Amino acid sequence: MSTVHQRFAATAARAPANEFLFLDAVTAQVYGIPARPVHWGEAAAEVERLRSAYAAAGYGHGHRVGLLLENRPAFLFHWFALNALGVSVVPMNAEMRSAELEYLVGHSEIVLAVTLPQREADLRAAASAAGVRMATWDPEQGAVPSAPTKAPLAGEPGLATECALLYTSGTTGRPKGCRLSNEYFLRAGDWYAGLDGVCSVRRDAERIITPLPLNHVNAMAFSTMVVLTAGGCLVQLDRFHPKSWWQSVRDSRATIVHYLGVMPAMLLSAPASPADRRHEVRWGFGAGVDKKNHAVFEERFGFPLVEAWAMTETGAAACIMANHEPRHVGTSCFGKPEAFVEIRLVDEEGRDVPYGTPGELLVRASGPDPRRYFFGEYLKDAEATAEAWADGWFHTGDMVKRDDAGHLFFIDRKKNVIRRSGENISAVEVESVLNQHPAVKSSAVAATPDAVRGDEVLACIIPRDPVPADQREALAASIVQHALAQLAYYKAPGYVAFVDAVPLTPSQKIQRGLLRELALSLPADACCIDTRTMKKRQA
Repeated sequence: MSTVHQRFAATAARAPANEFLFLDAVTAQVYGIPARPVHWGEAAAEVERLRSAYAAAGYGHGHRVGLLLENRPAFLFHWFALNALGVSVVPMNAEMRSAELEYLVGHSEIVLAVTLPQREADLRAAASAAGVRMATWDPEQGAVPSAPTKAPLAGEPGLATECALLYTSGTTGRPKGCRLSNEYFLRAGDWYAGLDGVCSVRRDAERIITPLPLNHVNAMAFSTMVVLTAGGCLVQLDRFHPKSWWQSVRDSRATIVHYLGVMPAMLLSAPASPADRRHEVRWGFGAGVDKKNHAVFEERFGFPLVEAWAMTETGAAACIMANHEPRHVGTSCFGKPEAFVEIRLVDEEGRDVPYGTPGELLVRASGPDPRRYFFGEYLKDAEATAEAWADGWFHTGDMVKRDDAGHLFFIDRKKNVIRRSGENISAVEVESVLNQHPAVKSSAVAATPDAVRGDEVLACIIPRDPVPADQREALAASIVQHALAQLAYYKAPGYVAFVDAVPLTPSQKIQRGLLRELALSLPADACCIDTRTMKKRQA
């Protein structure tokens, strides 16, 4: 098999009467669709209907189509249908606002955006602002718009064909578009289905529940692809709902859960109950669980949280997982690399560090092709691609240490990124929006600790004019509203600190290390306004 669609179709043909998707009551209510199972045969019929419609409209090999469909079943059906024709999909976060949409639409060169009706006008405005021709389509209304005059590529789609363009957080500037092939996705499914130790996957038996977004690699390439590869059922929630999580787990009869580090902390905050172990979950797949919560969670709820490491750029080509004992629970251990991946830990000069010493994690595939199964490239950014692969190793930007037995322990992120509730946020991207506010002379954004979300966004604002103490709250609110109009809600500042200066390098660049230290103490300062209550998921 050489495409994602072929793998889906093969499993659907083998087990048409089995459940492919389970729509739990909470997700169904949020989306206004029936709560029910969707069987493989039914899904295959819908995918074929869409494939025929797209083909008749002229879409084919080499086109890109954006999908702004949240975590709805429709996302998967459109993805598989387009993949059958060799069309690459560009998942679009429904939280995106004007500045983000304008950049993505212009940079990705999508020819069509399949969208929810309430976002169609936003997408049209983004295309106009970006100066590109792009059709929009609400699948509930009318036929597929005709494809552009740009003809599809010759030949059939295969392993090397671009399957999806996924955007990273853009830690040093604008988000980067990772070109991901069919082979990348198929490898993720094969890797997951072949897990052993603590994390075995039973053919046609697992029911995988995930609240993670389909515009992220975990949900799109791991939970979805293992179900396509090994069979079973995918329980794709709209998002994480702490109060109804266990009910969704029980109703769906989930056997594997996908988690983010913030989830165990929130679930542990609820009172203990005799029902805590009343579920069928065998293990959890995730990353970033707080060290102090790891053992406590496993003891209370009765299943292991298995920590793993990967990036959008690596996929399963360099995935490392603590799926064998000893897992070193409570130590930030994410396992030992398997034979298919080579690693190095290096210092600032690129020299290998001794065991027990933190260094930047470098990875590559074992064998003659060090980039096999990795992302293809950053779209339109050959320089960034070459920099990431300097000296034949992929530079992850993550600081890690290794013990004498080869176990790896996550230390910190070298890159300038804020990780709030599992979302990677680029400080540079937020700053570029804040600096457009008329009252802002300049801004500097950093992470500050948050007990629930891991990190929160803190913005140091140098105002154009002095701000009296009694006007700080109003101006902070204005700045956050400005950010909310252009960025996803989670990227907006949760704290706004009015300062006279920020730490700079001799070349007048923000000194990120000192800024991070400053951000630790600023929330307690009188100059800092807490704006977290303004950060609400938008309709």
